[in-house]
Amino acid sequence: MSKIGVIDLGIGNFANVCRAVDGEMCNDPRKIDAYSTIILPGVGSFDGIAEKVEDFRDDLLRFISSGRKYLGICLGMQLLFERSEEGKGEQKGLSIFPGKIIKFEGVQTPHMGWNSVSFMDDEIQDVLGADPYFYFVHSYYLPKKGAEFEAAYTEHVDKKSVAFCSAVRKENVWGVQFHPEKSGEVGKRFLRAFLYS
Repeated sequence: MSKIGVIDLGIGNFANVCRAVDGEMCNDPRKIDAYSTIILPGVGSFDGIAEKVEDFRDDLLRFISSGRKYLGICLGMQLLFERSEEGKGEQKGLSIFPGKIIKFEGVQTPHMGWNSVSFMDDEIQDVLGADPYFYFVHSYYLPKKGAEFEAAYTEHVDKKSVAFCSAVRKENVWGVQFHPEKSGEVGKRFLRAFLYS
C-alpha cells in the first residue's frame, strides 16, 4: 500500500498537488484508509474549509492516529490547529496542535510571493540547500513561539518584521504554510523529503 491521496473538498486547484506527488484525488472519506499518505491542500477561508472537512474529520483523525504520513498545505496546515481568527471564529480545526491562527497586522496583507524558510531540522535543510525560497499566499498565520512542533519559520518584512511559523511537525504529521507544489525545484525536493524520509 503506497498510494497517495489528495483530499478534494471541491475548492481550490488540487490537481497541481496531485501532479506534484503523483497522487489521486480523494473526495470520499470512506476511501481514506486505502492510502499510505494523505495530503490536505487548502485555499479560501478557514471557516469554509473547516466546514467542508467536517465530513472527513473522524476518518482523518483515525488516519493520523495510525501513524501514516499526513501533510497539510496552506489552510491545510492552519486546520491542524484549534481555531482561527478568520471568519466568525466558530469553526474548529482538527486540533492536532495547540494554538490559534491570527491575522497579519501592520504589514502588507496578504503575504504573497516568494520568501525564505529556515528549517530547524538540519537534515531537511541539507536536502533543500541554504536559504530555500518557497511560494506563499496567506493573510493569517501561526505566531512563532518556540513550541516543540515548530519545524520552520519565516520573516514577513514590510514596515515591520513579523516572524511566523511556516512549517510544523509532530511525528508522522507535517504542515506547511507555503505551497510546495508552486515552488519549483525546491518544492519538489521538499515533497520528496516528506514522502520518502
